[in-house]
Amino acid sequence: MNTKKLTTAALLITVGVLSSHLISIPIGVSRVFPVQHAINVLAAVLFGPYYAVVVAFLTSLLRNILGTGSLLAFPGSMFGAFLAGVFFKASGKAPFALAGEVFGTGILGALVAFPIARYLLGSEVALFFFIGPFALSSIVGAIIGYIIFKLMDKSGVIKFYHRQGGGQS
Repeated sequence: MNTKKLTTAALLITVGVLSSHLISIPIGVSRVFPVQHAINVLAAVLFGPYYAVVVAFLTSLLRNILGTGSLLAFPGSMFGAFLAGVFFKASGKAPFALAGEVFGTGILGALVAFPIARYLLGSEVALFFFIGPFALSSIVGAIIGYIIFKLMDKSGVIKFYHRQGGGQS
């Protein structure tokens, strides 16, 4: 285990959980949370797909325990985090992480949210109901995450982080 990775992941999870009290927008049975998508992009470019999914899962779990998220937070974050990491790892370019986040959350996560909403939450929603809110939330959050990444990269934080033993493996 890499202490630097674990500490950075814990900080991202903390930001996600603490900010969910402030920046969560209820839409039907879901609560869209752009900060999660920004965190997904950052986790994807810092760690790769697997750590990014762990960060998304633990953030969703803690938000659910604290009552600031719903069960839809899991597919709404984990698919985007995974694809953001996969796309970034394959390309080495941050814009691909942004695209992976938007496709993973906005399309795949939204489609997986349907059976969760219907069968676990008892909500009668249409199959494509979540695509609009999930896509909008992920676009806004992914852009924010990309901007934060670019600022960190420009200031040398990313290179320093990787030199110190953090980053993707």
